[in-house]
Amino acid sequence: MGVARHVVCAMSGGVDSSVAALLLKRRGFSVTGVFMKNWDSLDERGVCTTERDCEDAHRVCRTLDVPFHQVSFVKEYWHEVFSYLLKEYERGRTPNPDILCNKLIKFNHFHKYAINTLGADAMATGHYARTSQEDEDVFQQTHVAPPTTLFRDRFEIRNPVRLYQGADLFKDQTFFLSQISQDALRQAMFPLAGLTKEFVKKIAAEAGLHHVLQKKESMGICFIGERNFENFILEYIEPEPGNFVSIEDGTVMGTHKGWFTLTLGQRAKIGGQRDPWFVVDKDIATGDVLVAPTTNHPALFRDTVRTDRFHWLTVDPPPELARTQMMDCHFRFIHQMPLTPCTVTLNMDGSVWISLSQPIRALTPGQFAVLYKGDECLGSGKITQLGPSEYTLQQGRERWAAAARHTEQPTPETTS
Repeated sequence: MGVARHVVCAMSGGVDSSVAALLLKRRGFSVTGVFMKNWDSLDERGVCTTERDCEDAHRVCRTLDVPFHQVSFVKEYWHEVFSYLLKEYERGRTPNPDILCNKLIKFNHFHKYAINTLGADAMATGHYARTSQEDEDVFQQTHVAPPTTLFRDRFEIRNPVRLYQGADLFKDQTFFLSQISQDALRQAMFPLAGLTKEFVKKIAAEAGLHHVLQKKESMGICFIGERNFENFILEYIEPEPGNFVSIEDGTVMGTHKGWFTLTLGQRAKIGGQRDPWFVVDKDIATGDVLVAPTTNHPALFRDTVRTDRFHWLTVDPPPELARTQMMDCHFRFIHQMPLTPCTVTLNMDGSVWISLSQPIRALTPGQFAVLYKGDECLGSGKITQLGPSEYTLQQGRERWAAAARHTEQPTPETTS
């Protein structure tokens, strides 16, 4: 009988990672559970949720009779994720900490810790996602050094691992995995790939893991939790008061504490206003936050975005896109939002323009544009530029029509 493969499972103290570890053990793997500490603080009720989650994870490992470890990435999270978030907010963008956390912490530092420090053959998480490889394929993978030259060897034989949506499309988490490296993906296992959330809960109940079943879904900023965002961010960034300004007529509607406390599409808290107003744009040069009087105002809708250099999960762009510089696929920039048909144009610098089949509300710089082809997640790129809003286009059409009417008016005949 061969030696059991060693799999290190990331344990959060929740039901998903707990059942992932349980399924790995049932399949005969040698499992080690590891809890990551990435944030060093109390929540707003003065309760250290990290300690409670760690104890819950430890309790699961005792029940499963598998080794348990803790590892701290507090320093790495602060320098690589949280400091980046603050800079993005100050630039007027709205970053996505969950995507960054998976890229930089779970599938980078934790991946290296599992393989290099704990000697694992693979790492596993409780994400609802699947890959193109079977378990045995995972264990055949070896680290491939990135090319030292600017271009890859054209004769290199590659068989990249692909990322696909999980069976539970409502819980599918490929959106959050869209920036991870091919190297980490090759050594990753997702035991919940073919399961629904309800079935995972049933497995946990039958296994007696009731303490994790009773916990509510984790919400809020990755590893930091659910908080009053404005109060939280003002602990780290000095207030920059400015005005709420109507996009329609330039009227000052009220004041805010800083553009970084607001994101496009959210309701603006403006004192003295009976009707709701919504954030449609930000001008960090003046500190003005532009607002509109309805939640579906045309200033909130756009159908074009540009990203920074796009991160393809298979490293190279799809052959169709590389060959023609254009490709039809699907887009989302918020987890669980409906997938929208789009056309992607590849730029020389690796960035992409994404033209959507219909205008979408509150497209936001700093968020990630995630692309799908069928049920495959292709990767993502940070939104850096927005196309004109429906309101801007509407105003342009009205000005053009007015100019045309003016041109068509007959001029009075001159008298001699």
